[in-house]
Amino acid sequence: MFDVELRIFTEPQQGATYHDLLKVARAAEDAGYDAFFRSDHYLAMGVDGMPGPTDAWITLAGLAVQTSRIRLGTLMTPATFRLPGPLAISVAQVDQMSRGRVEFGFGSGWYADEHTAYGIPFPPLGERFDIYAEQLEILTGLWGTPLGEKFSFSGKHYQLTDSPALPKPAQRPRPPVLIGGAGAKRTPALAARFADEFNIPFHGPDDAAAQFERVDAACRAIGRDPAGMIRSTAQTTCVGWDDAQVARRAEAIGKNVDDLKANGICGTPAEVVDRIGQWVEKTGITRVYLQILDLTDLDHLDLIAAEVAPQL
Repeated sequence: MFDVELRIFTEPQQGATYHDLLKVARAAEDAGYDAFFRSDHYLAMGVDGMPGPTDAWITLAGLAVQTSRIRLGTLMTPATFRLPGPLAISVAQVDQMSRGRVEFGFGSGWYADEHTAYGIPFPPLGERFDIYAEQLEILTGLWGTPLGEKFSFSGKHYQLTDSPALPKPAQRPRPPVLIGGAGAKRTPALAARFADEFNIPFHGPDDAAAQFERVDAACRAIGRDPAGMIRSTAQTTCVGWDDAQVARRAEAIGKNVDDLKANGICGTPAEVVDRIGQWVEKTGITRVYLQILDLTDLDHLDLIAAEVAPQL
């Protein structure tokens, strides 16, 4: 048995309304999952995405008052989408609305087409990382400023003068920050400075182990104990009682079973427990974000909760 938390991760830009997401979040809460996360995208990938995108932080605000226990977050909110000051306000407010259940996944942004589709500036990669780094400083600085004190910041892209740094999140000094990705230099360095959790999405355990080592090295370089960093992965998930049910669920999301078994978390409950065990042994992860693509199949969530989670 392993000490691993299972979290539900959805991709609503592929086609889901708020009420679809509410059903999944409530089902995940009832089934005992630790958290419900969603992507932060405005454009579908490979499908029509009907009826259209939902905004991540508006969604989480609604879920904050329509759920009671499950933690809520994003994988990952892009730095390109929002100004850091208003984003800090939104996240703090949702954290208050949820009574301290928010986790903040944050990235530099990567999907160029959604930016051009909705008129969002999309600078070159180096500049995006500069923006990302400044936003991390501002967000954590605003949340961490003691009550009654002011926060100022002067950078290349943003300047804040005597901000009251309000409102404060319910969690103090701030909600947990998640950083992830496979960048070899700047990503580990930013994680060492700002992240409570490092996430490797859609890579195999060998690549993930190498990236976790880079993050550990970056932590040690600034005098931080790497043991304080939670390690996690996000993987496309397809579980069935038997091979026939696995095949039906894979077909429903347009995936090949062999590919899912090689590059995701797929199979019968016993096969999935073994796969997660391999991840734990190779990488030391303690959390898995199960990317659930068919949001109408709530029995899928119940099966994993009943037959996989107890063995972890």
